Amino acid sequence: MAYDEELANRLREQVQGESGVIEKRMFGGLAFLINGHMAVTASREGGLLLRIDPEQTDALVAVPHARPFVMRGRDLDGWLRIDPDGLVTDAELERWVSRGIAYARSLPPK
Repeated sequence: MAYDEELANRLREQVQGESGVIEKRMFGGLAFLINGHMAVTASREGGLLLRIDPEQTDALVAVPHARPFVMRGRDLDGWLRIDPDGLVTDAELERWVSRGIAYARSLPPK
């Protein structure tokens, strides 16, 4: 399945005006990187793939529509999947995107 073009457009609107943003195809989706670090991706599996502070992983997977990102059978701290049902409104989307941007900005530029 290809990533959701409508979601990708909504993400573009959310990151518009941010400095250091580039779009790149990653993980079969369309990623938005800040200073070379992935912040958020319109996932090919639907919804978002989101990079966050690893210390926030446990607290955020308890939030409705958020779940761990699993790679090779194991949950990865610092990465979440956000289901489409948790991204219906612009406010819901912005809440997640702002977390991804903030974490990417906290890392040294690549």
